[in-house]
Amino acid sequence: MMLFKKRTFFSIVLITLLAACNSSAHKKNQQKDLASTAAPVAPLPEAELKEYRRKINNFYDSNLSHSGFNGSMLVAKNGYVLFEKYNGLVRLRGKDPINASTPFHIASTSKTFTAMAVLKLAEEGKLNINDSLQKFFPGFPYSGMTVKMLLNQRSGLPNYGYYLEKINWDKKVNVTNKDVLQTLITYKPELANAINRRFNYSNTNFALLALIIEAVSGKSYADYLQTTFFTPLQMTNTKVYNHADSATVTPSYMWNGVQEAFTFLDLTYGDKNIYSTVRDLLKWDQALYTNQLFKQSTLDSAFQPYSFERPGIHNYGFGWRMYTLSPSKKIVYHNGWWHGNNATFYRVLPDSLTIIILGNKFNRNIYRVKPLIESLTDLHFSYEAEE
Repeated sequence: MMLFKKRTFFSIVLITLLAACNSSAHKKNQQKDLASTAAPVAPLPEAELKEYRRKINNFYDSNLSHSGFNGSMLVAKNGYVLFEKYNGLVRLRGKDPINASTPFHIASTSKTFTAMAVLKLAEEGKLNINDSLQKFFPGFPYSGMTVKMLLNQRSGLPNYGYYLEKINWDKKVNVTNKDVLQTLITYKPELANAINRRFNYSNTNFALLALIIEAVSGKSYADYLQTTFFTPLQMTNTKVYNHADSATVTPSYMWNGVQEAFTFLDLTYGDKNIYSTVRDLLKWDQALYTNQLFKQSTLDSAFQPYSFERPGIHNYGFGWRMYTLSPSKKIVYHNGWWHGNNATFYRVLPDSLTIIILGNKFNRNIYRVKPLIESLTDLHFSYEAEE
């Protein structure tokens, strides 16, 4: 009887160990499947590739290299890297050159991750984008406002950076996302426009979305993005900033080389505060061309325009700016600017063309990529005034 019990015990232990190993292997394989694809093949004949590279080099030389550019640039087609360049120093008075592993603050380009995280939770049935904000924030003072209106910037909520000035926020106290929510509840600042009346770009929308992600997922915003996007896609140099990182993150500089100081607005996330590299953002870009992370219907909803009060090709989806040049020709993108950090992330969908430029010394030329797109595609812009 004792021998039978021992054999039974060891059998149970063995089965448990094997199940754990299989589960671990499955998770590793799942992550590997998300991140590893065969090296992209050259999308064009060699002669055309040379012409692409010539045009990109011309853009880089005329717009960036002679304007004090300090950062990184990558251009890819169908995931195949046509151009990749790093220029300058991580710290302007230091010795370490910027390289492929140097993470930059991508500022409002972070909104693309926040929006897609919300849509991931919606896809899994954990929230509905038409849910009222009162469902997540008891006491929220604005009725009729939904998650969708935060995503497409139609809530009418004022930018917290502006209304905190009006209520005389003590700038010695760092603002958190919870502070943003609580000040809305306590002070009820006037809306920038009636709810869902028109597009109004506001960082407050995405600070609140980050809180919704935390409430629904049960994880911190940083942990949810890490486990849902960064780790599966092997974005090894991407993370959400926290205060403990202040001494080690890539610093930023004004155009004249003076280092930017941290301010009381530096701890809020969702609207900003992701650090990444051009290579990691290319992984993010490529994942959004497939159904690795999202259903096609989810991607379609993210890249659909929602505001038509002003005529023109410029619009906003769910966390993505866009140019709709024709029904079949669309560019989705998001720029970023925080302190001296610049970021631009363009996805030219009909041509599978990706342009990513990141810098930590303010340089307006980082945003001037339309001529480059026109030189590499058959697309043309009307150059109307942007938001």
